[in-house]
Amino acid sequence: MSETLIDPTAALAADLRAGTGSNPGLPTLTAHVALKRVIMLVNPLSGGVGAQAVAEATSLLADYDFESSVVELTHDDFDARVDAALASAPDVLIVLAGDGTAGTIASRAGPDGPLIAPLPGGTMNMLPRALYDTADWKAALRLALEQGTVRDIAGGEISDADSRHTFYCAAILGSAALWAPAREAIRAGQLKLAWVYARRALRRAFSGRLRYALDGASGRQTEALVLISPTISRAIGDDAGLEAAAMNPVDAGQAVRLAAHALFTGWRQDPSVRTTAIRSASVRSRSRIPAVIDGEPTLLRHEAKVRFIPRAFRALAPTPPAPATDAA
Repeated sequence: MSETLIDPTAALAADLRAGTGSNPGLPTLTAHVALKRVIMLVNPLSGGVGAQAVAEATSLLADYDFESSVVELTHDDFDARVDAALASAPDVLIVLAGDGTAGTIASRAGPDGPLIAPLPGGTMNMLPRALYDTADWKAALRLALEQGTVRDIAGGEISDADSRHTFYCAAILGSAALWAPAREAIRAGQLKLAWVYARRALRRAFSGRLRYALDGASGRQTEALVLISPTISRAIGDDAGLEAAAMNPVDAGQAVRLAAHALFTGWRQDPSVRTTAIRSASVRSRSRIPAVIDGEPTLLRHEAKVRFIPRAFRALAPTPPAPATDAA
């Protein structure tokens, strides 16, 4: 009788992949990326996180076969803790925080830093929803660790005389940005507050139109300009640039209709919207420009410039589904 020689190391590796052997029940890590060291940054003060998140994250990460640590972000030493996490060069840096914090950390990592996994821990969660299609941070974390691959995330940058803002999902410049507080109040069930915000938006609508130029072309005027990254746009490819949408409602009725579309549901079909792919733009106005950048409201100076960033940072996320044939 012949004997079959079995490599015990290979057998153990196979057992681990199958969740058997000396580590029964271990979840299977993604085959696309080697994950040996993982750091998770948690801001417990973010709206969607909570005081128990650090303990819950520590327990969840302990289920996986890698070295992990969970760091709580605090106001006093936020920068120091983020810098230390980036300097330690983990295989992936997981961020459980609001949109603004996740965007700041992704910007610091840049295209050559560690992989970033931004989990839904805020109010709008635009980028996490685009990457993981869920508002449950635990489900998003498991998707990243078990199905994630390296994804280059494009973005845009808006700069004026005073500041520089990076976005990875969308930026709204002009009067349409004034509807964002009303939209969030409706989501929170604060209908009276939503009505106050909506009336304020209507009063300011049409008070100062934007003059904009796309890719160096001659200037045009619009009520609002929306800039959308390829990460969430259904109408352009990853390398095409930012999708620019000029919104030109002619009266308050059209403005209300656009607001009802919530900007990202069926709004491209509105006859007062015109879209195109761009790599740069400039905007100016007689007054300061209201803006919402990845869900964060701000007020820009009278003039601002926009540029497309093809590779802003690298994310650990599942491969996106094929784009739909009908751009919604």
